[in-house]
Amino acid sequence: MKTRAFLAALVALSTLPAIAEDGFTPLFDGKTMTGWKNAYDWGKIEVKDGEIHLTGEKKFFVITEKTYSDFVFEGDILLPEGKANSGFMFRAHVEPNKVFGYQAEVDGDANRKWSGGLYDEGRRMWFISPIKGNKESEDAFRARAGDAFKRNDWNTYRITCQGKKLKIEVNGVVTTDVEDAMDASGVIAIQHHGEKGATYKFRNLRIKELK
Repeated sequence: MKTRAFLAALVALSTLPAIAEDGFTPLFDGKTMTGWKNAYDWGKIEVKDGEIHLTGEKKFFVITEKTYSDFVFEGDILLPEGKANSGFMFRAHVEPNKVFGYQAEVDGDANRKWSGGLYDEGRRMWFISPIKGNKESEDAFRARAGDAFKRNDWNTYRITCQGKKLKIEVNGVVTTDVEDAMDASGVIAIQHHGEKGATYKFRNLRIKELK
């Protein structure tokens, strides 16, 4: 009887939802775009094999319906071949056919290597990490990021926001760790940069809200 009870307890533990273990909640169920919407009048969204595929001819962002303030966000991205650029927006703001604010850079330029930088979309641009045109800032960023980003493979981003503290990690490497008080809350968004015929792929999007 004791053995049976022990086995039953093991089975019960094994069926607990994953979010109970680490506090994360999925933002993408792998089958539908529930909880997301296209902030633009253009752009195509498809769900295939547990992934979000974005295609189009002009830049657009797909945003969460919910806003977030303090959190840890994780997501995987695979850039298309050729010229490509993307990012994970966070604490972002939305207007008709416009999304602006913080963006964790996904840089397809193998020479520039600014993946994991903090870009201010539609506002200050490269004003934070690195500071564009400031050689010391650019060199320091590349030294931190190194070869963390894999150009032709899936890359995992982790973004932590707590108050004015903002941290970005790429494949476990801290690329940006700064303080900035411009935005306290907003949506999370994924980006298609607008290259015709290119497919941007995303998966494993999840979040843990901090209190």
